[in-house]
Amino acid sequence: MSDFIVKLDPEDEFNHIPDSSSNYNESMYFNVFDHDKKMGGWFRLGNRPNEGYAEMTCCLYLPDGRIGFMFGRPRIKNNDEFNAGGMAFKVLEPFKKLTISYSGKILLLTDPKQMVNPGKAFKSNPTVNCDVQVEILGISPMFGGETVRKDGASLNIDPEKSFSKAHYEQHTSGKGSIKVGDEEWEIQGYGLRDKSWGPRYWQAIEWYRWLTINISKDIGFMLSIVHQGEGKERRGGLVLKNGAYETIKDCSIESEYDEDYYQNNIKAWAKTDKEEYEIEGKVLSLIPLRNKREDPEGKMLTTRIAEGMTEYSYKGQVGYGMSEYLDQIIKDKPLGP
Repeated sequence: MSDFIVKLDPEDEFNHIPDSSSNYNESMYFNVFDHDKKMGGWFRLGNRPNEGYAEMTCCLYLPDGRIGFMFGRPRIKNNDEFNAGGMAFKVLEPFKKLTISYSGKILLLTDPKQMVNPGKAFKSNPTVNCDVQVEILGISPMFGGETVRKDGASLNIDPEKSFSKAHYEQHTSGKGSIKVGDEEWEIQGYGLRDKSWGPRYWQAIEWYRWLTINISKDIGFMLSIVHQGEGKERRGGLVLKNGAYETIKDCSIESEYDEDYYQNNIKAWAKTDKEEYEIEGKVLSLIPLRNKREDPEGKMLTTRIAEGMTEYSYKGQVGYGMSEYLDQIIKDKPLGP
């Protein structure tokens, strides 16, 4: 019998009191894709109150293959809310109803791979006004939370090696509008959201593969392979079927890469206690992002995160979602398989 339990309360939808870790991070993330228009995006706010700033990201995949992107580190004074850099997330009803809004500038990329060099990309592509308003509804149970001891005591975590101390996910539906310059779209589709809190360095994980998949309102997947060193690999995820979750006990993700080692074709397999599943994915549009940090010895650490809008197929049905591949860059090459 385990000495640990996973705890999740409605109050966890709101922001927590930060611990004393300098790298405390509380973040919320949403993605949503309109299956008919073949467009959508993802949105993230990560508060780092002990460092005095938030990480704000807006990434839009437009129907013609262009990507709209904006990132910022706006200053924040506390961890009271998710509201920074023109982006705001509101919890209207925990686990059931939330809203996303973004009003600000967006970089329009015809060739998203230019983000390999962000400075050059921002200088050589147009920046236009952007407005996003989306209502998010939960269409599944919640999965995850904070792992604690049976008596409720928190676990001791080394902040230097932490990615988060608590994490949960949920499949969702989304409805709203996206305006980019003079273009505007009404969207209605499906996606996935997550939230995490606790100390985080992007360099705490050697590599991971994260697939978020919505085939329809009734069928969805989340597959995750996280590699933290030899003998330290976690494989798991979720299958959403008719409003209920099955827990994935084992999974595999086989990837084909292009000449720049970005994923373009994916074959995924997952096994639950009830069934086995095979899903294929084709990346429609991808943007390479990065996080850089100097370690205490003065060495520059670089993490690459390849964010692909992906068309998935399962038993002849087609859906959409994300393939997110994180790799530490060692000798100019991504570390993962």
